Amino acid sequence: MAGQGLPLHVATLLTGLLECLGFAGVLFGWPSLVFVFKNEDYFKDLCGPDAGPIGNATGQADCKAQDERFSLIFTLGS
Repeated sequence: MAGQGLPLHVATLLTGLLECLGFAGVLFGWPSLVFVFKNEDYFKDLCGPDAGPIGNATGQADCKAQDERFSLIFTLGS
């Protein structure tokens, strides 16, 4: 009887590890995804017209509405 529980314990361990890797990867990888999304101009329509060459070190202009939308997506997703 003791040997029957081993496959169940191994399956539980493996699915738990897979779940942790999948969800933790999204949580810790979100800043990289936001960078890619900004380069692909997601939610660019929320930003106003460019006020000139004002921007951060990466050359992207600050857009509070776009950042708020990404923050909302992360909050709802997590």
